[in-house]
Amino acid sequence: MLGSLLLACSRSPLARRAVSGFPPTRTVVDRFVAGEATEDAVAATRRLTGSGLAVTIDHLGEEVRDTGAAIGATKAYVALLEALRPLGLGPRAEVSVKLSAVGQALDHAMALDHARQICAAARDCGSTVTLDMEDHTTVDSTLEVLRTLREDFPETGVALQAYLFRTEADCRDLAGSRVRLVKGAYREPASVAHQSKSDVDRAYVRCLRVLMAGTGYPMVATHDDRLIAIAELLADRHGRGRDGYELQMLYGIRADKQAALAEAGSRVRVYVPYGDDWYGYFVRRLAERPANVAFFLRALRGK
Repeated sequence: MLGSLLLACSRSPLARRAVSGFPPTRTVVDRFVAGEATEDAVAATRRLTGSGLAVTIDHLGEEVRDTGAAIGATKAYVALLEALRPLGLGPRAEVSVKLSAVGQALDHAMALDHARQICAAARDCGSTVTLDMEDHTTVDSTLEVLRTLREDFPETGVALQAYLFRTEADCRDLAGSRVRLVKGAYREPASVAHQSKSDVDRAYVRCLRVLMAGTGYPMVATHDDRLIAIAELLADRHGRGRDGYELQMLYGIRADKQAALAEAGSRVRVYVPYGDDWYGYFVRRLAERPANVAFFLRALRGK
């Protein structure tokens, strides 16, 4: 119930104004968001890669409704990739792109062109791009952009959400690609998505089986110890070494676990968001785990 309420709030302009304007919120947001400027993202990248982790960086923003904002988001990604170039990290520092931030809701061709510019900038510095997935209404459009991009940039990856009924079939179609498997963080109707945690977990494992048996590169995005153990078991069963897949976790969540996995030899990538349009991302993180809500409330009580 709480999770559903928070997901509804993630798209509420009234809730956005109330939360964003509440001074103590900023302190809590800093746990989950690396900062607002390109320099903040680069500084977080230096710190995380220096401790043996990889990163995927998201310039926050979504559901852009004007061309100028879409162009601005594209330029922000290109500038970020140019700032990362001197670090020489290659694919250890990639970017994650929400197509709705670069014009998907305005014009399919515009979003494709902007994504192509970002992919070209990534390739120039030896990096890669993963397309984030948003709510179920955008899946077909996102996968169409992916197919076109991969004609010139076959290294381009995509996120798939296990809670959608369609995702197991999508995993089969993309089993030769770079695929980030997530549970899903949008409020979806029962007609298209599993609603219970147990059903989502079972769907996640079914999708994992498909990806691990394929010829692509699975990116296992979860903080769930049980699912991590299952991923490792499936990777071993299909003859994948530690370089044949990776684990992904969110910035600010279970940093100790991230470090422990990396020290044990696993490939671990941290999803690092930055930018001033943090509200929707922040509220979805609260909705995902009760522990995040408890952290938020403790921080507010301490003010």
